[in-house]
Amino acid sequence: MKLVLISDTHTKHEDLVLPQGDILIHSGDFTGRGKPYEVEEFFGWLERQSKNFKHVIFIAGNHDMCFEYKSTWVVNAIKSLPTNVHYLEDSEIIVDGVKFYGAPWQPEFFNWAFNLPRGKALEEKWNMIPNDTDVLITHGPPMYILDYTVRDMWNVGCLALYNKVLQIKPKLHIFGHIHEGYGVKEHENITFVNASSVTVGYLLINKPIEIEYDKENGIEFL
Repeated sequence: MKLVLISDTHTKHEDLVLPQGDILIHSGDFTGRGKPYEVEEFFGWLERQSKNFKHVIFIAGNHDMCFEYKSTWVVNAIKSLPTNVHYLEDSEIIVDGVKFYGAPWQPEFFNWAFNLPRGKALEEKWNMIPNDTDVLITHGPPMYILDYTVRDMWNVGCLALYNKVLQIKPKLHIFGHIHEGYGVKEHENITFVNASSVTVGYLLINKPIEIEYDKENGIEFL
C-alpha cells in the first residue's frame, strides 16, 4: 500500500506535483482562512485526485475554520465528494485491513479553528483514538516531535497527544501545522511524519512524502 502524504497546502494544492500511489493523505490546512470559495476549489481538486488514487483521506486544520462550525453548506459539500474521498473528524476508516483515524485538534493558538486548551479538553479528544489504530492523522504534532518553532524557539506540540501516541503505538503518525518541522522521525518504534507542504514563509517547496506501508512488515520510505 503506497501512501502519499501532504499537509498545510494553504490553497497551493494546484501547484503540487504528486507521485503515483494508492492513498493520498492530507492532514489539514488546505485553505487560507476557511472561505467557501477556497473549500470549493480544494474539493474540485480532491475530486480530480480521486481518479488518480484508490482512496483520498483528509482532515481539517486550524485554518479551515468553516469546518469547525459545520454549516449546512459544508456538511452537504462533504457528502457530495466521491465515495473514495473520506473526511475524518474524530473518526476512522478501514482500508484493506488498515485502520486510519483522523482528528483536527491542537493546543490553543490565537483564535483559529479546532483549538482547545492544554490539559483535560485535549486529553478527552485523544482518548477517543482507538487503541488498535494503525495510522493516526492529526493536524498538530505531539510535543517534542517535529514541533520546534523558529519564531518562538520552543516545542509547541501537544504533550497529551504525545502520551497517547506512546500508549497506543500506531505504526505511523502523520501531521503538519508546524511548517518548519517538515520531515520524518523514528521514536519508540513509531514513525512520525510532519508532511507540511509549505515552509514557514508559505513557499511550496516541501515534496510530498512517499511511504510503502505494510501492516505486517513495516514502513519503507520511497
